[in-house]
Amino acid sequence: MTGRGLRAPAARQSRYPVLVFVWPVVVCLALQAPTSPTSPPATPPPTVDPAAATFSTGVGLLLVAVKTDKTADYEAVMTALQGALSSSADPARKALAQGWRVFKAAETDAKGNVIYIHALFPTVDGADYRPSLLLDQLLDEPPAELLAKYKGALAGPPTRLSLTEVANMAVAPVKK
Repeated sequence: MTGRGLRAPAARQSRYPVLVFVWPVVVCLALQAPTSPTSPPATPPPTVDPAAATFSTGVGLLLVAVKTDKTADYEAVMTALQGALSSSADPARKALAQGWRVFKAAETDAKGNVIYIHALFPTVDGADYRPSLLLDQLLDEPPAELLAKYKGALAGPPTRLSLTEVANMAVAPVKK
């Protein structure tokens, strides 16, 4: 049908499909708008230090990549931390040290860095296991060279893993 007045101009035809799809979106957005402009703003969530070495479960692993030529420096820092924790009279620090073991992997990572594994079992709820932070808290004035050795030994940020036990292979499985 090509008669006059039976077809809308091309510009008009292209507007209608757009309106059909746009108006429901506008209505939905309007319905989701806050109804009371006087409602108090939501309180922001507490900020968490991204460098914190805290764990959300009772078992944690901290994987630390150390530069190959800096392992002696890293181990000196761990020895200083071990000494500071063992001489602390604070029961919370004693509990922290009780379940903390540090292992050195025989294998290196893909970049040739030495891997140290901090096994934490049980973890202390809310405790931050960062060696630099703990040395700062435990020693009146930690030697600057000790903290510089620690920082210089790290090949990258540690990997923190909070673990949940799936199976204990020493006992028969429990039927679920």
